[in-house]
Amino acid sequence: MNTARTLLIVLLCALDAAIAHAQCVGECASLLTVQPGTHVAAMSFDLQDVRLLDGRFRENMDRDGRWLLGIDIDRLLHSWRVNAGMPTHARPLGGWEGLDVELRGHTAGHVLSGLAMMYASTGDTAYRRKADSLVAALAEIQRVLHQGGYLSAFPQNLVNRAIEGASVWAPWYTIHKIMAGLIDAYRYTGNRQALAVVTGMGDWAYHKLENLSPEQLAIMHRTEFGGMIEAAYDLYALTGNPRDAKLGEFFYDHSVLDPLSRREDRLAGLHANTQIPKIIGEARGYELTADDRAKTIAEFFWQTVIDHHTYVTGGNSDDEFFFQQDQISRHISRATTETCNSYNMLKLTRHLFTWSADVRYADYYERTLYNHILASEDPASGMVAYFMSFAPGTFRTYCTRDNSFWCCVGTGFESHAKYGEGIYYHDTSGIYVNLLIPSELHWKEKEFTLVQRTEYPDEAATHLTVAKAGRGDVRLYIRYPSWAVAGATVAVNGKDVSVHERPGSYITLSRNWKDGDRIDVTLPMSLHLEAANDNPHVAAILCGPIVLAGDMGTAGIGGDEPFAADQHDYMNAPVPGDVITALRAGGRNVNEWVIPVQGRPLEFQAVGAAARVVTLAPYYRMARQRTVIYWDLL
Repeated sequence: MNTARTLLIVLLCALDAAIAHAQCVGECASLLTVQPGTHVAAMSFDLQDVRLLDGRFRENMDRDGRWLLGIDIDRLLHSWRVNAGMPTHARPLGGWEGLDVELRGHTAGHVLSGLAMMYASTGDTAYRRKADSLVAALAEIQRVLHQGGYLSAFPQNLVNRAIEGASVWAPWYTIHKIMAGLIDAYRYTGNRQALAVVTGMGDWAYHKLENLSPEQLAIMHRTEFGGMIEAAYDLYALTGNPRDAKLGEFFYDHSVLDPLSRREDRLAGLHANTQIPKIIGEARGYELTADDRAKTIAEFFWQTVIDHHTYVTGGNSDDEFFFQQDQISRHISRATTETCNSYNMLKLTRHLFTWSADVRYADYYERTLYNHILASEDPASGMVAYFMSFAPGTFRTYCTRDNSFWCCVGTGFESHAKYGEGIYYHDTSGIYVNLLIPSELHWKEKEFTLVQRTEYPDEAATHLTVAKAGRGDVRLYIRYPSWAVAGATVAVNGKDVSVHERPGSYITLSRNWKDGDRIDVTLPMSLHLEAANDNPHVAAILCGPIVLAGDMGTAGIGGDEPFAADQHDYMNAPVPGDVITALRAGGRNVNEWVIPVQGRPLEFQAVGAAARVVTLAPYYRMARQRTVIYWDLL
């Protein structure tokens, strides 16, 4: 991208590895060869260090795991083998994996990432064995192709068309997913064959682009190329080869990234998920090269999207595109908030959190994880959603097991396999407890084990136990979320501890811990309205960070078929005429007309605000009914 960054990359290669970067600072440090060029405030634990305990997140993960193990590798790789001229008798998968689809092959990368992450998250060797089989098959296809390391389910001609600016979907996007999957297989399962295959892909891509002029690269950038920047920097962190970092620079899109470096919001009209991976790549670039320009791009983009382009659930985009700043109420449609966008915004958020340990990043992560990612999986089938339709009275539609394989299906394989990555972080002295999710953390270096048990958000509390204290000199930084305006209480071994911090910070507990010590944290959740950023009379109802949706019943959507969006276009089916879209608040405090239902956690009724009582419950629970999120307030 610029001479200074290239020179710094070369210098960094000469440094011995100390604390190194992977997907986020602190992960898989023993595998890496490049020392970071930046200061960090918090580091990620390895995914292997966290185990989920019983709860909704564990249930989502288990459903995802069963699906991953059930996918037939021969069917998954049918188009790959056809492209390589290899014999195959498998029945191809449908949807975007069809032989006539230019995006074919992307699912294999997602599946490989999902399997590797599931192995790291559970320790179940069934996931590693299947990942190993997939890597071996891809290595054989790469060998048969014999094209300088090229590996894909389509011929190189599609890549050539992208470089030439001819009409083509997104070949580099698909290649990125394969590279990312192989990198994950190496990082999380230790498969060295995966590293060899992806190193060959990196060599091929570098030589493919090394002689292109800036003008030719700018033409190529008009085609969606996914996370090629991120994949190249991740590979560089593993190999220390400056050419891998240079490959990332080849994908620097001046038309989008230069305005962001000047703190200009020109996002309106851009395809949202084409852009977010570019910013993630710049975040990785900053971590490895200390290029402040890349840091500015990442921080400004994140804050701009959050302030001006984000819905109450944490998602963004309408029909996949950014729109003009502060126009949320005008874009409450059937195609709001693509799930891939939220997946990638959470990836970016993790990078930014490690730089500063700022609680606002953790607050956003929680909001989006519960209200979008958790909600995107159907508890009945384990299938996942592309859009989260916000048009009043619509409902979520999901993929099918063998015939969808959209981009959001691929990111779904990953999202539900890696819930453990955002719960805890650490600095040299202590542990950040960012999320209230039942889990067990093992900090190997400190010989410290922390167990978290909670029914959150059904209960506004969590309970931490020091299962193994090690040396005992570990601080606990417990997130005091911005939404906890009613205060927080903390007790250690049954004795109250004074809390002097305020919402939007961390409660620090410093003591010499002993095995069995218990920390109880209560964070009362309050009802509140959150208006659209352009209209105070259009608002959603929340309890703490949890978005409450109005239950509009199941009229016209019986059985399983309506939820398979690729079979029937139920998204555009008519909405019943009795759907309530407006509530008459009359200037009253929300607590006066939104009443809790006794014995049903987080279930409420809006009383006296419409022609009938409206039941409200967490949006993530409402998998198979019509809902309303944004209300017209009268």
